Amino acid sequence: MRRFFRWLGGLFVSPADSSPVRRILPIVLTLFIILVCGVAATNVWEVTNQTTFCGLTCHTMPPEYTTHQNSVHARVTCDECHLGRAPIQTAIARKIEYSWQTGTAMLFNTYRYPIIARNMRPARDVCETCHLPEQFSSDSLVELKEFAADDNNTLSYTYLILKTGGGTRREGLGNGIHWHIENPVDYIALDEERQQIPYVRVQNADGSFTEYVDTESGFDASNVDESQLQRMDCITCHNRTAHTLLSPEEGVDKLMSQKVVSRMIPEIKKRAVEILSADYPDQASALDAIAGLEAVYKDQYAEFYEDNGQLITQAIEALQTYYKDNFFHDQKVDWQTHPDNSQHVTSPGCFRCHDGKHLSSQNQAVRLECNLCHSIPVVSQGTAITTNIEIARGPEPQSHRNSNWIALHRESFNDSCQECHTIQDPGGVSNTSFCSNSACHASVWQYAGFDAPNLRVILSEELKRFITPTPEPTATPAGATPLPLTYDNQIQDLFKKCTACHGEGGQAGLNLTSYAGLMKGSVDGAVIIPGDPENSRLVQIQSAAQPHFGQFTPDELATLIEWIQAGAPEK
Repeated sequence: MRRFFRWLGGLFVSPADSSPVRRILPIVLTLFIILVCGVAATNVWEVTNQTTFCGLTCHTMPPEYTTHQNSVHARVTCDECHLGRAPIQTAIARKIEYSWQTGTAMLFNTYRYPIIARNMRPARDVCETCHLPEQFSSDSLVELKEFAADDNNTLSYTYLILKTGGGTRREGLGNGIHWHIENPVDYIALDEERQQIPYVRVQNADGSFTEYVDTESGFDASNVDESQLQRMDCITCHNRTAHTLLSPEEGVDKLMSQKVVSRMIPEIKKRAVEILSADYPDQASALDAIAGLEAVYKDQYAEFYEDNGQLITQAIEALQTYYKDNFFHDQKVDWQTHPDNSQHVTSPGCFRCHDGKHLSSQNQAVRLECNLCHSIPVVSQGTAITTNIEIARGPEPQSHRNSNWIALHRESFNDSCQECHTIQDPGGVSNTSFCSNSACHASVWQYAGFDAPNLRVILSEELKRFITPTPEPTATPAGATPLPLTYDNQIQDLFKKCTACHGEGGQAGLNLTSYAGLMKGSVDGAVIIPGDPENSRLVQIQSAAQPHFGQFTPDELATLIEWIQAGAPEK
């Protein structure tokens, strides 16, 4: 051993009478060792940042690793989110810190299931290194396929326009969903998963603040602890973007949409969701229950099974794969343990703030609207050839501008609604009119604050502003001669509802504030042809299957046709 160390020392210490080559040997060796160590350290750094190392080698994390591989961020490594993009010295310090946390937790068994990520880097250090919120994002069309829990697994489509938005106010933008991260919005959450948010504070353009408090929370906004405020960022909503867990309903719809599970299998949607939603002691029991579908179809649908046994087998394999990707018994993780804040169906999500019961001191709500972040959803059956999506850009009545309008519209519904909307089967789910939209009325929005007791008290006063008693019709005195049907006597009043769009300098050049303007018509020509209601463009538009934005009632349209037939007299 002494000889070895003596030899090793001789490599780095050259005698005084050594040759030039011998003298530079220590320098060459030192540089070589530094190079080897540098390459080795670089490789170690790269390997320890790989997703497979984090999820399979260092600490096995089946839920996190599996869901990450199935996400849209599968090519983004763990360190890019959990460490953030930073100078190497900062990244090394963070890795040492986090390794100490996870290492000691594993050694001393101080972690608890289900595991919740803590100490995440701010979105500006992570998400915004790839996604720039100042960059405006155009609206996008979203198609959702859903299968009914009936014998035929009836397919329906739900279409909506997602208003992503973003951009900056100086560019005339700064709207849509990404308004939230382009503007200073702070909040206080009462729980670690940030599902209970009683207080929201928005900084206005002039530097002032507007505070919103959940009316049911009992939160005291007069004594806010500034240290508890959290700034809204990407992760406030997109908290599951790299680790998505699908509910049984969502999972089966996805598999059927991809035709991995055939909709030809009778009742497969209903039976699959029932099995996947049941509680099981372990994964093996769940997989056995799913495999039991084969016996069910062999017994109850013998003829179908005989001809389509392969479809059943394929469906069982797909459902078992879904279960293994979304339910982790050992770690106590499933779609219910980690809420997804980018929606508002299976968890509060958007309704954590936009529930209608977060009110300012002036009783203005954080708006709860069906067309704020997306257009009003339109449901279309699978047999429909075309689907019409309504994008309203015209003026709104004063009532619709009220921040509590969605909570109020049920009680304030009356015949005036049909001036702009079709109202057949109001509040129903038949999809025969604007007011019978199943995407709105077929769901129980459990996280919205429609029926919050304290809110109802406040809204009862708001409601008085919008409910106008229907006047009793004025009876014609006995023996009196009815007024002749003229523009001045009856028709002029009909057009008052139209003048918001068709007034002075109105849309399409049509001015309905006067008889002269009406008879002049629009840039497309005459809208009234005296004596010929059938060819009068105004009657054609009002009689079309697709309702006009400002719609006459059937009785009003009949009166208008009668007036045109009589020659459209002014006086």
